[in-house]
Amino acid sequence: MKTLKGPSIFLSQFITDKPPFNSLESLAEWAAGLGYKALQIPTHLPHIFDLAKAAKSPEYCAEIRAMLANVGLEISELSTHLQGQLVAVHPAYDAAFAGFAPPELAHDASARQQWAVNSLKQAARASQNLGLNAHATFSGALAWPYFYPWPPRNEQLLDEAFRELAFRWKPILDSFDEAGVDLCFELHPGEDLHDGVTFERFLALVDNHPRCNILYDPSHMLLQHLDYLGFIDHYHARIKAFHVKDAEFQTSAKSGVYAGYQPWIERPGRFRSLGDGQVNFKAIFSKLAQYDYDGWATLEWECCLKSGDAGAREGAKFIADHIIPVADYAFDDFAHHESDVSAVRRMLGLEG
Repeated sequence: MKTLKGPSIFLSQFITDKPPFNSLESLAEWAAGLGYKALQIPTHLPHIFDLAKAAKSPEYCAEIRAMLANVGLEISELSTHLQGQLVAVHPAYDAAFAGFAPPELAHDASARQQWAVNSLKQAARASQNLGLNAHATFSGALAWPYFYPWPPRNEQLLDEAFRELAFRWKPILDSFDEAGVDLCFELHPGEDLHDGVTFERFLALVDNHPRCNILYDPSHMLLQHLDYLGFIDHYHARIKAFHVKDAEFQTSAKSGVYAGYQPWIERPGRFRSLGDGQVNFKAIFSKLAQYDYDGWATLEWECCLKSGDAGAREGAKFIADHIIPVADYAFDDFAHHESDVSAVRRMLGLEG
């Protein structure tokens, strides 16, 4: 059995233009001071982490690792959530996602998509240079505007959307395979890969690619009313990254899972800081230990009530307290004794 690693923290929600949140070095010092052991680093901000340089320069990667080690940290994963989103964008969302790419590409959907693909391939090489074995991303979406079956479900449209998605991602998955790194899709509403069924559909179309894996985030599953514990039983072999994020769903007479276009604070379903929601993390950490998950447990803080500073401070202890140091022997080993075939047959009453 294996003990998972943690706590790690995803930096995206904490980066600002003010110290200590405006450089990787000062963010590292802040996170280490809270008790974190690793950082999940976004790669769309060159002043925080220069992805292009990391893909080309093992020396730059060694400098980053040394700087983090100096405060007792390492990197859990790199993240390309924004770039992954741009691998596949339905025209309805073209303007909404334009800001995810460099400004000069804002009005050129084809150039944005190519930039995103190149960024993912750079992330594969950068992860290899950093000695990482997993990477976090989004799948993007072509079919998402049609997620509700009205007008009536169009199977040909869905088939074509998933074939195209697989076509775009297959070369990226191959790049991650060459780098020896697992590509982990965060299953998330708004992405074509948002639950087990959509992941399976995509996985089949990329020929069960060994690098096609899952970033497990139970908050998105709770808000979709998925069995997030049973999900681990089904997909544990593909779970290679883990966002520790809480959520709650309070049944309302006025609004449901689609939330009525309301702001987060007024939705029936909303994200919460760790321990303030409804996710059963004791059971999750137990199942991950049962299935030998040995990756990182990474805080992703998103809460419409509690401050990020409080969420990060409390989150480090929450994760540390939930990590199960797995046993290296069975509790009843003291009563175990070996038997030969003859003894076993006598125990079964098969020999006199």
